[in-house]
Amino acid sequence: MPVIVETLNCPSELDRGDLAKIYADAPDWLLAPYANAAELVERGLADGLLVAGRFNDRLLGAALIERGEQHWRLSHLCVRKVTRHRGVARRLVEESARLAREAGRSLALAAPEGHLESQALAARLHLPLESL
Repeated sequence: MPVIVETLNCPSELDRGDLAKIYADAPDWLLAPYANAAELVERGLADGLLVAGRFNDRLLGAALIERGEQHWRLSHLCVRKVTRHRGVARRLVEESARLAREAGRSLALAAPEGHLESQALAARLHLPLESL
């Protein structure tokens, strides 16, 4: 599955609809500190933090990436429920890590403290895990 990863600067209405679908499937813990999925998407777009994975002109997954001075942080990673377990999240993480390395930075995964699923994902992807 050739997933193209991109930073979303000017999303189309179709892209916005896809983002709503991606985060509609997100568990509540993933949305914090945002009040809801719409706020997460709008803040991510406004701040230039939203990256997404595209396949056949549709967005399948998205995350926020903070490009810090010391390192980059990937958070709020979510893939549409109907396309999970097909490598979309891995592709988003791998491309984010590649871009961070090119910028001379490391990448860390950020998630709520003590969240076992996030700990397992970070371990599988060989990324340090930071608390949100």
